[in-house]
Parts: sequence; structure tokens; C-alpha cells
Amino acid sequence: MTGYQSITNVVRRSYQSITTTGERSMSTSTAVRPQASRPARRPRPLAAVLAAVGIPIFMVTLDNLVVSTALPVIREDLGASLTDLQWFVNAYTLPFAAFLLTAAALGDRIGRRRMFIAGITVFTLASAAAGLASESWQLTLARAIQGLGGAAVAPLSLTLLAQAVPDRLRTAAVGIWGGISGLGVAVGPVVGGAVVEGLDWHWIFWLNVPVGVVAVILAITVLDESRGGARRLDPLGLVLSAAGMLLLIWGVVDGPDHGWASARVLGMLITGAVLVIAFLFWQSRNTTPMLPLSLFRSRGFSLVNLVTLTFSAGTFGAVFLLAQFFQVVQGLSPLDSGLRTLPWTMAPMVVAPLAGIFGDRLGQRNLIVAGQVLLAGAILWIGLASTTTVSYSDLVIAFAMAGVGMGLTFAPISTMALASVSEQQRGVASGANNTVRELGVAVGVATLASVFSSYGGYTTHTAFVDGLRPAVFVGAAIVAAGAVAALWLPRRAS
Repeated sequence: MTGYQSITNVVRRSYQSITTTGERSMSTSTAVRPQASRPARRPRPLAAVLAAVGIPIFMVTLDNLVVSTALPVIREDLGASLTDLQWFVNAYTLPFAAFLLTAAALGDRIGRRRMFIAGITVFTLASAAAGLASESWQLTLARAIQGLGGAAVAPLSLTLLAQAVPDRLRTAAVGIWGGISGLGVAVGPVVGGAVVEGLDWHWIFWLNVPVGVVAVILAITVLDESRGGARRLDPLGLVLSAAGMLLLIWGVVDGPDHGWASARVLGMLITGAVLVIAFLFWQSRNTTPMLPLSLFRSRGFSLVNLVTLTFSAGTFGAVFLLAQFFQVVQGLSPLDSGLRTLPWTMAPMVVAPLAGIFGDRLGQRNLIVAGQVLLAGAILWIGLASTTTVSYSDLVIAFAMAGVGMGLTFAPISTMALASVSEQQRGVASGANNTVRELGVAVGVATLASVFSSYGGYTTHTAFVDGLRPAVFVGAAIVAAGAVAALWLPRRAS
């Protein structure tokens, strides 16, 4: 049974169970109070469902990279340091990663649609606050609140899609969803560059406000409510997981600036690790865990999360530095810099839907392995070619390779993560996979920024390239390690 067939059969059995239960309930209700019987809600058009879950995930993925091409302008406008620039990225990813599991668990218990809408609302309000920021700390705080809102959107978007789409459309829907996510990645640098050049960097965040309002209306009118298997909250688990992830990622983020051996960083890393271990121990004892450890008995689920970690760390750590290369070294405008990244960032929008549609035939594992090999090779190529005088023609093929590699990764990873678990566990599985991904982003940015600072800096063009090259080589090595791990993924999700 392939990954998509597995998830399709699981959802079909769940649907039949729900239908049977609903019919029994309706029969009982009709016998007692005939006037209380109401017709079943008609299925929503696929386009409406994709818009309802796709627009919010587009905003969330867009804001991962939308500030990348604007960082040099923001640095000058706010007088920000390299540490501030890292925080403009990591203030978003840190709470995002720390609260993904919490948001998924709360959604399973209080309602996935309700939590999804709350996340969109918080994200939209925080975007308005970022648009008003006039100092570095204000932008950092607003980005952190954006991350909290995004933590509720990301894991529940795919879960709500799987719940709403019928079996015959699910394979195509997941592929299109991956394409929408890829579109957010694709246009992020370009939108950031265009807005900075045509208006002002603050408008990067103001654009989210009307989009967020539309997204809330669509979610309310199109999506149905659903819940996971557990009904009781796990307060201790929520506290341990959120605090542990927060301290771990914070320690990783502060490592390059304060020193990995400093008491501050070691204290956060050790305390965070202890809290995560305590969380896992509690989950093994709790009868209603927020993260059932039985999920990791699936080889597919365990390995796909390992690949997600290496993919995110190597790729987004490299993007953090490469997005600034064209402006800092070659003196291009934010818009021109964003346009030059399009071969990398636009390819996933085209490739991800195709990977979703043909994943069953080609094999999810094969696509993931191919994607990681292409991505590692492309990042290595960029590192070898990067000089102060390199021409764009020497980089464009490598950028396109990297984009195809990312596109071959998005949909298969999501498919395998969900197909490896039961329908009732899809919410928490999505939360766990998103947590690993965002942890990878934070670790990647911090690690590669540390390498960059050790070998170079912003003082001269040569200094920037001297730091960029070894940092990008490390990113390529991390992705290559993920490609090797992907070879052990099962042929079929289980």
C-alpha cells in the first residue's frame, strides 16, 4: 500500500464510521423529535476548501522569507546588528516551533477549526503591530507574536484539508496544498524586495492584514469543525513541551552571539533538554498524552522527521545568508535581489503539485531522496561558485536545481508524515513534523550564522564572501546527511 493509498483508506474508514454514527444519531433524534432533524451539510467545492486552508498557510510560509531581502534595509533603518537580524527571523521561528505541538494538541481537544481561526487572528493582529514597529525590539516582539499565531495555523491547515476533501480528490489536493506552500516560499523574497523598493519595508507586514481578514471569513464559512481522539487536556505536557522547546531553540539562537560554552547558553540548552526528556517520560506514563510516543514506532514517521530536520537546517540556514549576498556584495536593490532568487524559490510552486500527484507511482521515498540529493548538490555548487565578482549566469542553474529539490521534498514529506499515523493522530503528527521543521530552521540559521561570523562579516565584500562560503558548505553537508538518512525510509508509509 502506497503513502497516498494508506491515508486514503484510513480516511475512508473514518468517514464510513462517522457516517454510520451520524445515521444512528439522526435516527434516534428523529424518533424523539422529528422537527430536530436537519439535512446533512453539502460538501464544499475543492477550490473553496483549498482557499480556506491555503491562504493562511501561504501567509505563514511567506513570512518565513519575506523579510530576507529586506534585512539590509531594515538593518540600516533601525540600526540593527547582526544579532538583531537573526532575531527578526528567529523571533518568528522560536515560538512557532515551541508551540506547534501545543496548538495541535489544543486543536484536537477544543476544535481544530476554532484553533485555526484563533491562529489566523493572532497572526493578523501581530502583522499590524510589525507594520507599526519603529525600533528593533518592537519588530522582534511583533514577529514573536506572529510566530504564536502561525503555530496554530501550520499543523492544522493540512489536517483540516485531509478532513474536508473526499478520497478521490485527496491526492491532488495535498499536491496543490504543497504548491501553495511553495508559492509562499517563492514570492517571499520578491514580495519583500518589491515592497521595500516601491513602498516601505513596514508594508511587508501591512499586506497580511486584509488577507488575514479574508482568511478568517473563509475558514468560518467553508471549514467544518473536527477534533482528535483525546478529549482531556494535558496541562503538564503542554508546559513541559513548550518550555523545553523554547529554551532549547533560544539556546541555539544565542549560541553564536554569547558563545556556546557560556553559562547563559549552556544553562538554556541543558534546562531545555531536561524539560524535553521530562516531557517524553510524562507522555509515556500519561493515559491521554498530547504526543503519543507510539507514533515513533513507525519507521516512516521517525525517519521522515529526521529528514525534515536536516532539510530545514541546511536549506534555510543557507537562504538566510544567500538572500543578502546580492545586496551586500553586488549592490543590487531588494527587488532585483528577490528576482534573482526566483529560479530557486519559484520551482517548488510547480514541482510540489506534480510530486503530490505522481508520488504514488514514483514512490514517496524516491522523491525525497532525489530532492535532497539535488538540493545538497545545488547548495554546494553555490558555495563553490560564490565570489565577489561571480556572474548571475554561474549561479542560475544551481538555484533552479535547489528549487526542484525543495519541490520534490514538500509534498512527499507531508504525505509520509500523515500516512504513517491513524486519522485521529493526524493533528498531532502534523504538529510534530512542523515542530521539527521549525527547530531545523532555527538551528540552521544559528549554526550557519555562527560559521559565517567565525570566518567573515559585513565589513567588506570580501569579508562577506569569506564567511558565506564555509557557512554554505556546512549547509550542503547537513542536507547531504539527510539524503543518506532518506535511503532508509520505507517504500510504503506504515
